[in-house]
Amino acid sequence: MISAGLGLLYGLYLVFKVLRQDPGSKEMREVSAAIQEGARTYLTRQFKTMSIFIAVITVVLYLSYRRVYTAPGEEMLPVGIALAFLMGSIASASAGFVGMSLAVRANTRVAAAALKSFKKSVEVAFQAGTVSGMFTVGLGLLGATIIFLIFQEKAMKVLVGFGFGGCLVALFMRIGGGIFTKAADVGADLVGKVEAGIPEDDPRNAATIADNVGDNVGDCAGMAADVFESYEVTLVAAIILAAAAMLDKSFAAQYGGGFAVKLIVFPLLVRACGVFASIIGTWSVRAKDEAVGDPMRPINVGFWVSALVAAAGFGVVNYFYLRAPDGSVDMRYFLATFMGIILALIISSLTHYFTHTDKPPVTEIAHSTRTGPATMLLQGFASGMESSVWAILAIAGAIGASMIIFRDTPALIPYGIALSGLGLLTTTGYILAMDTYGPIADNANGIFEMSGTYRGKGSLAEKIVGRLDAVGNVTKALTKGFAIATAVIAAISLFRSFIDETGLQATGIQINSAAVFIGLLVGGAVPFLFSSMAIRAVGRAAFLVVEEVRRQFREIPGIMEGKNKPEYARCVEISTRAAQKELLSPGILAICTPILIAVTFGKEGAAALGGYLAGAILTGQLLAVFMANAGGAWDNAKKKIEAGLFGGKGTEYHKAAVIGDTVGDPFKDTAGPALNPLIKVMNLVAILIAPAVAPAIVMERQQGAGTVVAVIALLAALAFAVWFSKRGSIVSVEDERALRERMKAERSPVAGEASPADPTVPR
Repeated sequence: MISAGLGLLYGLYLVFKVLRQDPGSKEMREVSAAIQEGARTYLTRQFKTMSIFIAVITVVLYLSYRRVYTAPGEEMLPVGIALAFLMGSIASASAGFVGMSLAVRANTRVAAAALKSFKKSVEVAFQAGTVSGMFTVGLGLLGATIIFLIFQEKAMKVLVGFGFGGCLVALFMRIGGGIFTKAADVGADLVGKVEAGIPEDDPRNAATIADNVGDNVGDCAGMAADVFESYEVTLVAAIILAAAAMLDKSFAAQYGGGFAVKLIVFPLLVRACGVFASIIGTWSVRAKDEAVGDPMRPINVGFWVSALVAAAGFGVVNYFYLRAPDGSVDMRYFLATFMGIILALIISSLTHYFTHTDKPPVTEIAHSTRTGPATMLLQGFASGMESSVWAILAIAGAIGASMIIFRDTPALIPYGIALSGLGLLTTTGYILAMDTYGPIADNANGIFEMSGTYRGKGSLAEKIVGRLDAVGNVTKALTKGFAIATAVIAAISLFRSFIDETGLQATGIQINSAAVFIGLLVGGAVPFLFSSMAIRAVGRAAFLVVEEVRRQFREIPGIMEGKNKPEYARCVEISTRAAQKELLSPGILAICTPILIAVTFGKEGAAALGGYLAGAILTGQLLAVFMANAGGAWDNAKKKIEAGLFGGKGTEYHKAAVIGDTVGDPFKDTAGPALNPLIKVMNLVAILIAPAVAPAIVMERQQGAGTVVAVIALLAALAFAVWFSKRGSIVSVEDERALRERMKAERSPVAGEASPADPTVPR
């Protein structure tokens, strides 16, 4: 509780410290105010949309669990689970909102600081990003601790609701924020860079404000909610698996119930160490007083300091707190947790290799633009596919390490896997600071260009904000890699929890069962359908943004000459409406599909659901890493060319690279990151319904009309979700008819023109 409070207080301290900085010129403040207004409008609408969904699920959880927990002493569990779900939802949304609220105010302060020194601008940007990290870890640890204090030995059941609330909100914020940001980004790039030949953040482009707003709602609010739920879910999984170890008779006889309580509390203590480690790590970010340095150097130093302090902290906790019942020192728990930090370093290295501008994959993608966008796209696909293989092997290695560490105590192997997830996110506060630094630096660069501040000020400040922005892309790619790896570790831990909750550990999941194999196939397909929904939504929204920017160039005189300003609010409104429309279908898909599998197969429902989860975890991880790294590589290949390769901006090579970047945008910032909460939401849904689908419970009741009705209702909900995701396509029936009429009229012979029968007239 003290650690959580300290994290929140430190976050508040940084809020006031950043807001005291110089906000810059009047022009810079005006651009920043427009970004703030757009971000606030978007999040307000999103919270209203989510609140309906959350309220319904809160009531459903309470009514459902009233039937499950009927024994004496369990009367308050239905209320606890429902309220914990509500609390997790609010905490996840709050973590994103607070971080984004400061980020949209810090951007102009970072731009102003660049006019003074490189050192000042780096430190202001990173301190502002740290606020998001501190509120995320503070709220997460505070919520879990309160639940423990209230429900004590029954807290494990209630914590699942808390994690589910965080996951569901993260799913909505990831999808909504990702659609918004990429619709605006793709629209701005295609019309601005490719068609009009103007810079990315040129004030003449109507989509620039929407693009900068999108950076915040996607990479600030969306990532904070995503990491918050990973932070909670790994904690929930470790606690559940610690309690489940007592089901093993040999372990219970050797260690006793008192030691199991220590195993349950150990994850909370690891999280507490992480708060202090993150704070100390952020103190270590000190840029050198030089003209234009490398911001990545002090950021890397801070990460290493944070990781080492965290490792030392949970090592000390293990040594003094988790001694064996005979008093001997048992450091296996430290080793299992430390494997998470090793995994973080491996994931970081892989992401760096496949997405950094100076590494072979990105260099090869950039050089492939010499033969056009097709070969450049092929190289990006190949690079992303390869990266997903090494990432999954790294995760497999972490799981294998837990098997080796606890080989003498098999009951603790699942707990060890969960501990590696805890270790990976021990420095959550610092990881989120790295991520939020990215959009702050990006916005600072945009404000600098849109306000015209650099004109007459010399080129040094322009170089500083450009350098900050380039490094921001690297930090965002790194944190996406961390988030994906953590999602998989958490999902695997939750999967084992599901096995324990349903009693399947005795029989296992038989892959040769037809029901299980069907579940495996459906589970493997769901991430593809989910990604299709997200990418299609970006494509439709980007189409509307492109058409709007083109319209303004045509109809508003003087835009290109700088005499009139574009209507920025129109593009913000289009992106907002598109993002809100797409929230419903993925949520229905994530919640209803696992329930449908469990209900359909009766007494084999739990095993079929286990197969479903295994398929979803595997394809979800492979798709997420592929899309994140392919998108990041295309983006940095474009930046490599913009830095001067093959003639730089405005060349055919640059236009080909921009096309690759626009293809990769919804990969790396919409569908890829949203797969993280998707696989965890489905695993948590499985755990929540586990008491009702356990084979021993199902065999006691008959499959009757109620089951048939439930199956039909779930199928109808999924059919509605698929239909709704396709509603409002780019070419509707009316558009098609109007297009045909227009083409027919254009082909009609006009006096003085060639007849349509003339073969020289193009059709």
